[in-house]
Amino acid sequence: MSWFDLLRKDSESNTMNLAQKQITTAIRTVAELKEIITAFPEGKSTEMEKRIETLFLNEVEIDELRRLVFKELSRQALPLKYREDLLHIVKRLDMMADHVKDSARNIKILLGTKVPKEIWDTIVRIAETLVNGSVLLGTAIEMLAINPPQAMDFSKKVDEQESIVDDEYLNAKALLLKYDKELSVASLLIVKDLLECMERIADTCADTADYIRVLAIGK
Repeated sequence: MSWFDLLRKDSESNTMNLAQKQITTAIRTVAELKEIITAFPEGKSTEMEKRIETLFLNEVEIDELRRLVFKELSRQALPLKYREDLLHIVKRLDMMADHVKDSARNIKILLGTKVPKEIWDTIVRIAETLVNGSVLLGTAIEMLAINPPQAMDFSKKVDEQESIVDDEYLNAKALLLKYDKELSVASLLIVKDLLECMERIADTCADTADYIRVLAIGK
């Protein structure tokens, strides 16, 4: 028996409720990051700082939910495989939220900095793709309890989004060279770090999707 079997049979359990909330909140932070990135060119620092602080608070909640899931699992006499499967997914989503937070930190440092439009437009496209990938990942996780073959299909679509992010990431790095005279060395390094954090979000989504496929095949 795997964790998605128990999810289907015991969807009202406290452990599963906590896990589902952690997963949903982690995925939501990606959309929040996209909104922050989209609003960045407007230059409204006070509003941006509020949005970033809200994202930070959500990330703290995700950490707390992860700890609660671990605590609940330690109390229950559940099959080892069930605990391992659920822990792997919860840990990966927690890691994804960490990368989202790191991305937001870079944006907070960049507030008030003028970033060339072509570079920022690429960052916006990456953010939009990350949202697509995270939503597909959430659907793949949900489908594990309902239709494992569909879970596999959705997980493969996550990989497609990750490939798009890779292409945009390389394009953005080339643009950093193109606009190196318009950015200070410090700003350039921060934008580069932002791009790397966003790429890690995509990589974590793809890694989680790989794990989903393993679970679906096992089913």
